[in-house]
Amino acid sequence: MEKNTIDARGLSCPQPVIETKNALEKMKSGTAEILVDTVTSRENVIRFATRAGWKTSWKATETGFAVTAEK
Repeated sequence: MEKNTIDARGLSCPQPVIETKNALEKMKSGTAEILVDTVTSRENVIRFATRAGWKTSWKATETGFAVTAEK
């Protein structure tokens, strides 16, 4: 099972979603951890991944949030 980490910290919207979209399309299945540093980016990444059919969860980190997408 493939596992990727996408570091989208410091990027302005919509870049975190674009980075997530590109990575998830390449993966097709597996687990991706998307690192973001704002609540807006976290919510937008979760919304995109969920609509794309990925199961999502998130946790707070020292530098923001880690969103996990699994399929």
